[in-house]
Amino acid sequence: MTEAATMILFGATGDLAKRKLFPALYSLFQENQLPQQFAVVGVGRRTLSREAFQTHVKSSIESFARYSVNEKWPDFISRFYYVSLDIQELGDYQTLLHTIKTVEHDYSIPQNRLFYLAIAPELFEPVTFHLQQSGILRQRGWKRVVIEKPFGHDLPSAEALNKEISQVFTEEEIYRIDHYLGKEMVQNIEVIRFANTLFEPVWNNQYISNVQITSSEVVGVEGRAGYYDQAGALRDMVQNHMLQMMTMVAMEPPSRLKPEAVRDEKVKVLRSIRRLHQADEIARHVVRGQYVAGEINGEVMKGYREEEKVNPNSQTETFVALKFHIDNFRWAGVPFYIRTGKRLAKKATEVIIQFKQLPPLYFNQSGQLDPNVLVIRIYPENGLHLKLNLRQPDNMDKIAPVSMSFTQNGSPGFHSPEAYERLVKDCIEGNSTYFTRWDEVALAWKIVDPIVQAFETGEVPLYTYKAGSWGPAEADQLVAQEGLKWWPVLGQ
Repeated sequence: MTEAATMILFGATGDLAKRKLFPALYSLFQENQLPQQFAVVGVGRRTLSREAFQTHVKSSIESFARYSVNEKWPDFISRFYYVSLDIQELGDYQTLLHTIKTVEHDYSIPQNRLFYLAIAPELFEPVTFHLQQSGILRQRGWKRVVIEKPFGHDLPSAEALNKEISQVFTEEEIYRIDHYLGKEMVQNIEVIRFANTLFEPVWNNQYISNVQITSSEVVGVEGRAGYYDQAGALRDMVQNHMLQMMTMVAMEPPSRLKPEAVRDEKVKVLRSIRRLHQADEIARHVVRGQYVAGEINGEVMKGYREEEKVNPNSQTETFVALKFHIDNFRWAGVPFYIRTGKRLAKKATEVIIQFKQLPPLYFNQSGQLDPNVLVIRIYPENGLHLKLNLRQPDNMDKIAPVSMSFTQNGSPGFHSPEAYERLVKDCIEGNSTYFTRWDEVALAWKIVDPIVQAFETGEVPLYTYKAGSWGPAEADQLVAQEGLKWWPVLGQ
């Protein structure tokens, strides 16, 4: 049940709020998925009147929302308030408290308060501290805080940040958001597995040869050079999004469909991932690359080191491919391959399950038949693609691969909600299933930190690849060691 609540949105004039959060709230409002008693208090450093802030929200909706401004608009925008606040100034929080109380009175909202921190990570601690000191958290209803990534830049920094926030909010009140977990087909992975006897009995090392997870981007750093040149692809994508998708693929059936039961199973996967510690071992299992000038769709793209605000001698990886092993009974011996990068040939996110090759008997006497493959397409399509072998209609002596596809995007009347729509609604409802728990965050850093250290000491080579390609050739060699290949993504 969606309870009445007030969202206090820090960073209300920022890019995330404009591109994702305001459109998400508007879609939920249009579909009657927000409580009738709901309001938003935007918080930002910029001095704005309430009317100017509402104009800013309207611009966001007109540019990025799934729904256009219509007859419901006046009711929606009337729920938006604004407070100019210096995050470091405790006195300003009294003005915020006064506005929150006014909103709660005007809309008959009980003191249920959702704090969304769409701000830089270094501001998390002072905001939570001042919320406590100002009395804003002394309310009769529930309180929750939503925190965007990155949650630290390594395990010690994540532990320090978690310690500070945990002095103000309990673990049950902390919602660490990973928007990949809000994507339609990422959430559908557990349904595909656990609601279909076609898949669950063969979802193991007896039938599956390997798993490949790809998240490729065409864009470069796009104005994020200050952050990205310090983070790189490993911290930016693998530590959170990629490992989260991997846990969804590999987890055991939860004992019940409750948030903690699901998250318990994901933690078990992270604990079972074989850690890479020694430099030579990391170099055998990890390939990193950095893009140089190339072409995408006929347009010349400059290299990473030529991007604005990037160190011309930067050793930051813009591409990474890794081979992981999960040491448990279900997955022993099955390699999990992950690759992600910028300035690649296509923008796509896919999970590919390759089943084992048939023995060279009967229809596969030549050993040339392609294996069966299940593709879970997360972006740009939401759907499934199953590759089978059948007789070729115009040549009955030949067996050829055929594809069976289901695409939700193409279903009549179907409009897939954006990830933030699902996750914002979950926050209001108190459903933490698709948010990362602290032990998930800590385990992910324990997996990634030794690899980062090997990168920083130069013990893993930094290869180059042309913009518009699929990364360095060494990434192909990583899978070729097992006699495998990267399966082409949608449209490749």
